[in-house]
Amino acid sequence: MEFFSFDDAYLERLRSGDFRTEQHFVSYFSQLIQLKLRSRVQSLEVVEDLRQEIFVRVFATLRGTKGLRQADRLGAFVNSVCNNVLLEHYRASSRTSSIEDENEQVDIPDHGIDALSGIMAQQTAAYVQATLDDLSERDRRLLKEVFIEERDKDEVCREFGVDRGYLRVLLHRARQTFKSHFQQEATGKRAGNLVRRARG
Repeated sequence: MEFFSFDDAYLERLRSGDFRTEQHFVSYFSQLIQLKLRSRVQSLEVVEDLRQEIFVRVFATLRGTKGLRQADRLGAFVNSVCNNVLLEHYRASSRTSSIEDENEQVDIPDHGIDALSGIMAQQTAAYVQATLDDLSERDRRLLKEVFIEERDKDEVCREFGVDRGYLRVLLHRARQTFKSHFQQEATGKRAGNLVRRARG
């Protein structure tokens, strides 16, 4: 399936009940949800019941007064609701379950790639790469060498001709710049462009 990026305008249409946006949203996430459910639930009838329950909860939350406001977290939110519905299904269908606390962490058997998590990882990776590309060459090199390649900081200091104290200053500035650019990348103009290209 084609990767889709969500922007604030899309989320607002979804929250306001726009029919076409709802159709696209249900169609897009139905494929991902069914992949996940079918790897964990044998009955197709139960899969369909759970799928419908997931969308009921998702829409109820989105349109609530405290609903989701960050378009870039739509995928993670749907995935979270899906996990919760699955856990409730396991609890209801297993009398021998030792789960007593609703907040207890439970490992769901994974029989393949988690499609929803995969989409979110792909989305985040795309934003990270685009953000790095926007940084200055020095900031980009600093972040990659220290946090991605995990090079020895003394080696990095020698390469950049600075001491450890100034390296901390440079890293702090680079991280702040990255954070600012990443937020713009995830929710701003580029995300809107991706949405328009996906629709076209």
